[in-house]
Amino acid sequence: MPARRRAIIAASVVAPFVLRVRRARAMPSSFAPLVRMVAPVVVGVSVTQYSGAPRPSPPVLPSPRAPIPGQPRTRPQDYAGTEVSKAAGSGFIITASGIIVTNNHVVGNAAEIVVTLDDGRRVKAEVIGTDQLTDLAIIRIDTGRDLPFAIWGDSARMQVGDWILAGGNPFDLGTSFTAGIISARGREIGDGPFDHFLQLDAPINPGNSGGPSFDMRGHVIGVNTAIVSPSGGSVGIGFAIPSNMARRIVTALIAHGSIPRGWLGVSVQDRTSGPGVRLTGVDSSGPAGRAGLQPGDIVLAINHLPVNDASALIRAIASVPPGTDEHLRMDRGGRMFDLSVRVGRRPAELGSD
Repeated sequence: MPARRRAIIAASVVAPFVLRVRRARAMPSSFAPLVRMVAPVVVGVSVTQYSGAPRPSPPVLPSPRAPIPGQPRTRPQDYAGTEVSKAAGSGFIITASGIIVTNNHVVGNAAEIVVTLDDGRRVKAEVIGTDQLTDLAIIRIDTGRDLPFAIWGDSARMQVGDWILAGGNPFDLGTSFTAGIISARGREIGDGPFDHFLQLDAPINPGNSGGPSFDMRGHVIGVNTAIVSPSGGSVGIGFAIPSNMARRIVTALIAHGSIPRGWLGVSVQDRTSGPGVRLTGVDSSGPAGRAGLQPGDIVLAINHLPVNDASALIRAIASVPPGTDEHLRMDRGGRMFDLSVRVGRRPAELGSD
């Protein structure tokens, strides 16, 4: 075969592959149109706190490595010596009437909240609902007129490598935007039973907590909530609550102001070998204690569904309404037995179910 013809055949085989690679690597020539579209819905949240309350920085895992599931995240604490201290976070508007999504750790200890809009107006806000387990909160402002609002996106459709735009109020400098990609999905950072974060490499810093991450259509696909950092600043490892989870919680908070969570009154621990989850403590006055459960008992299944780690058990119980009867399959010293427990209402504190 002549050399020229061989070269043409080879090019015809390679060219489609090269074209696909170039398309995969293509990036926006500018994020400016997207920023103009979404900027009006991003707000700064200024918080006045009682003395001794921690400033609402994004929760920081003080390690340059990925956090170990089960270890609590820590938040930078900066205590003021005066009667009140000032701090800042972020949020985004979700209704024309002025309902705003932010993080619970931003507004949970607030004595006063002031929202700064994209046009510079500053408006006082009130908390209308919080959920500590998912670190979500909603606040409300009244400007006397309709406001632009964000559209929820579908976080389930987002893939590792997809572009995102993060908005917020880092270091209380005012609304800012950073771009990056989704680095991973379903991250557990040891923050609670509902860990299932999107990991982002867009820079997220103190003050970004509660701000939105947008897809390339301008839809909110995550609520920025935590970072991993050895210094407290961004090193390109941030976490966002997926929009599909956030939207459900926010809808419930708007309707009821809080999320009633199921509770057994036990402390739990993963087993190093064998199925199930071990009970390390039982509140004698809680639902499990009244049902006769004891420390050392092993929960094998809930409603005939196997339970193989502590987070799964906590999620299963916290997700059911208080007053629900749950069927447990138990192991006590090698003796199997079944019993029903009427789930109670979860107290505010974390760390048990």
